[in-house]
Amino acid sequence: LRNAEKELLPGFHQFEWQPALKNVSSSWDVGIIDGLSGWTTFVDDVPADTISRRFRYDVALVSALKDLEEDIMEGLKERGLDDSICTSGFTVVVKESCDGMGDVSEKHGSGPAVPEKAVRFSFTIMSISIRVEGEDDGITIFQEQKPNSELSCRPLCLMFVDESDHETLTAILGPVVAERKAMTESRLILSVGGLLRSFRFFFRGTGYDEKMVREMEGLEASGSTYVCTLCDSTRAEASQNMVLHSITRSHDENLERYEIWRSNPFSESADELRDRVKGVSAKPFMETQPTLDALHCDIGNATEFYKIFQDEIGEVYQKSNPSREERRRWRSTLDKQLRKKLKFKPVMRMNGNYARRLMTCEAVEVVCELVPSEERREALRKLMDLYLQMKPVWRSTCPSRDCPDQLCQYSYNSQQFADLLSTTFKYRYDGKITNYLHKTLAHVPEIIERDGSIGAWASEGNESGNKLFRRFRKMNARQSKMFELEDV
Repeated sequence: LRNAEKELLPGFHQFEWQPALKNVSSSWDVGIIDGLSGWTTFVDDVPADTISRRFRYDVALVSALKDLEEDIMEGLKERGLDDSICTSGFTVVVKESCDGMGDVSEKHGSGPAVPEKAVRFSFTIMSISIRVEGEDDGITIFQEQKPNSELSCRPLCLMFVDESDHETLTAILGPVVAERKAMTESRLILSVGGLLRSFRFFFRGTGYDEKMVREMEGLEASGSTYVCTLCDSTRAEASQNMVLHSITRSHDENLERYEIWRSNPFSESADELRDRVKGVSAKPFMETQPTLDALHCDIGNATEFYKIFQDEIGEVYQKSNPSREERRRWRSTLDKQLRKKLKFKPVMRMNGNYARRLMTCEAVEVVCELVPSEERREALRKLMDLYLQMKPVWRSTCPSRDCPDQLCQYSYNSQQFADLLSTTFKYRYDGKITNYLHKTLAHVPEIIERDGSIGAWASEGNESGNKLFRRFRKMNARQSKMFELEDV
């Protein structure tokens, strides 16, 4: 078993980079390493209260490619390409995901006291294509069919650290970022199907929830007036004009804005400066793709609908600021009804499964039984109906294939949805809107035009991997803190 395992784990296959990677060792037989390696500690530094284990990024990618060796050869054959000629021009597109896992306490091993929270960073090989001489476009020879399965999502780094602890997080992911940068400027030479072939890599950090994107890109936290990680809109503007925004933010712009924030070249007041940099207030340290995470979009919007349902049960549109007691009563009424009719267990925090079940026509019908006015019931049905028309577009792995009609109607539907919010539900959206509703209404068509899909690039695979992490940690890992992450 140990030997079989060695072949599957990174550090088994020989490879080289041309040119050699900057600041990365050229040895290829590197297995699990300490996530803190490459961290020079100074005398006055506090020793890191964290344990982290990772693979070297390039070694892990090689292992993933060797895993797909058969698929690559098969793909070449299917496309009628002679594999003995195709030795260069391969392009690999990689999806990166990173997510904090909240509470993971239950181990009593020896070793340093580490935070009871964990962060996992992983990647998925999304597609491999090849440029053939005389052709302008690349020919796709491998496409991941299940980009959101934990099976295609390969862990790169596990760490015991709180995702809000910016210093430790950046210290551990710093080397990962450096390795990734080095790889974009070089080509991998690897034996695939018995011949050496050259690959280049494109990395797309899309599997992040909004909290993590803001953390990586140096933006203010989610409650900021700057409501969006894709455009410069403020919350008030986004609630006035819900649909017409275009994507303007980028990693490079964030870096420029951070410089302005740091140096204040025009000697402005704090407020003027903040308006100039649109909420960039820390140094961005990892490039993420300006996109929308389908899973967290689902969860965020379901949370909002759950609140709308409570407000409608309490007829908030007629009242001004109801008391806390009243709100609590409406919530428990809603929970009881959902439990009785649809067997929903109330949840502390909205999760993906609850969101999927709540956002259905039958859930709305059940809620409507508690809403006194027929007019409001109609409005709720209409709202949900529009939402369900829009949702497949950003959930699907390939919307142009799976739901072409809904894709065509998206802008129209989102406009209808926005009109409904700003008239019938004005009591909730006067001068404010939630971050994910803004993205859902304003940015989806543009992202799909650019990437072809939103669903395929979601963080779902990484989130499923979190579940495995918890399970392996409980059942299959050695008790000692030092070995535990290696075993997982």
